Amino acid sequence: MSQTRHEPVAPTTTRFLGGGETIARHRHDDHQLIYVSSGVLAITTEHGSWIASDDRAVWIPANTWHEHRFHGRSRFHTIGFPAHGRAPLLDAERPTVIAVDSLTRELLIALAGSTLSQTETRHIETVLRDRLRRVTTEPVALPAARDRRLADACRLVEEDLHEPCTLAQLAARVHTSERTLSRLYRDEFGLTFPQWRTRVRVFTAMVMLAEGATVTDTAHACGWATTSAFVQTFAQTVGVTPGTYRAGTDRPRGE
Repeated sequence: MSQTRHEPVAPTTTRFLGGGETIARHRHDDHQLIYVSSGVLAITTEHGSWIASDDRAVWIPANTWHEHRFHGRSRFHTIGFPAHGRAPLLDAERPTVIAVDSLTRELLIALAGSTLSQTETRHIETVLRDRLRRVTTEPVALPAARDRRLADACRLVEEDLHEPCTLAQLAARVHTSERTLSRLYRDEFGLTFPQWRTRVRVFTAMVMLAEGATVTDTAHACGWATTSAFVQTFAQTVGVTPGTYRAGTDRPRGE
């Protein structure tokens, strides 16, 4: 797998990157909306990690340090918004995953292209801003832990999703009580341990599917007892079945 590290991108651009390629940690003076019309992009900041695919985009506020890793051949679009102007999202102060419908998708792809006149750009920006005021946020994100015990517990789970681990077992391994660890998950993430673990499994599954893994192999590697249980959980969280999602990440849009 390629591990090429690319330089930070301009605020508004389109480019192609291969699976395993990265863009080094950087920040922008402007806000940035990041979208991939094919492939999957994992974005990491000090606040956590987010997944972008062809039905989601990630909002990165101005001056937020972030880095990118691409999974599967990706067509990568970024749109810049001035930090001093009115932001198009209601909650523009933190990284956010938003849903991308068919119209928003085409607006993002067109605006990130290089063939528009200034007048066309202004018109499309106006429509896009209107659409972004109506978007829904999506929960496919992994918050970063602040407490060392919680960070250690998260790392242990992420390193071996295949083998289920109870909260009591995990607490013993990080030298704290089950009650304390449960409280840390709720206080820092707003999630119970099972809810957080499901999110990690789905997050990892999205990456594996984008890299070409089969649905059955992904279910097994991420710790589901049966493929049908994986399909049901994935569809409830992401909105499509793993098979549909896997096919979509490899299908270029807007070309």
